[in-house]
Amino acid sequence: MSTTLQFTKGHGTGNDFVLFADPDGLVDLSPAQIAAIADRHFGVGGDGVIRAVRSRHIPDGAAALAEDGDAEWFMDYHNADGTPAEMCGNGIRVFARYLIDNGLTELADGDTLAIGTRGGVRDLQRNLTGFQVDLGRWALDGGEPLVRARNLDVARPGLGIDVGNPHVVVALASEEELDSADLSYIPHLDPTPADGANVEFVVPLEPMIKDGVGRIRMRVHERGSGETLSCGTGAAAAALAVRHWAGAGAPNQWQVQVPGGTVGVRMFPTQDGEHVSLSGPAELVFQGELSI
Repeated sequence: MSTTLQFTKGHGTGNDFVLFADPDGLVDLSPAQIAAIADRHFGVGGDGVIRAVRSRHIPDGAAALAEDGDAEWFMDYHNADGTPAEMCGNGIRVFARYLIDNGLTELADGDTLAIGTRGGVRDLQRNLTGFQVDLGRWALDGGEPLVRARNLDVARPGLGIDVGNPHVVVALASEEELDSADLSYIPHLDPTPADGANVEFVVPLEPMIKDGVGRIRMRVHERGSGETLSCGTGAAAAALAVRHWAGAGAPNQWQVQVPGGTVGVRMFPTQDGEHVSLSGPAELVFQGELSI
């Protein structure tokens, strides 16, 4: 028996998603069905699939409501291969746009919208570029694995960073080297993380700091999706890594250029430790109907 799915396609700096509303948690898609929707040749196509479901209707949402009772909506995010992911920095901005434009929630200027994710509750606000999301506390996590990528001559040391999902950031020597990396192949990490990781390759722009703002350029291979035009949590991880390498005096505000545009990253102190936020655009581009 087929199910008709009303979907919306959206993106944040080219990181694109298929979104659909299932407020009562009645649509249970298999990993194969999710992968079929995300397939760029035979499906709608996207880097991931996002279900908008009320937190109280799914088990993962119980933890979100326990953390913050205002987290009415849960971002049920899956990678293009059908595997679930903890968080998506671009996806959550597009998710907020989807909820607001479809009348599922409201967000006035200055107000905060709490969204449940598998990585915890995340707070969003509107800003001049679109939306800003507090990604929460970050941590150096995952050590310094060696990273091998196709068309890079030798293995490079990476830096493991967790921003609600796992990342390994690799510094390259030049923009030419960054351009030459073939990220259609999965980078090889040694040692291999048990749950995999997103891998970012980064170079500083010239000058790296302009008007007190750090500037870097990044490409990414996302776990479960391949190379994407942007990765929001990856941009945050890349900025954190470059600040870590730069040492004392490095700025807490960064612009990160990705193939799909530019996002902003900011580090700021809170009572429970330093947080990192991500800001950037969120666009909805078309709607459709799909039989599953």
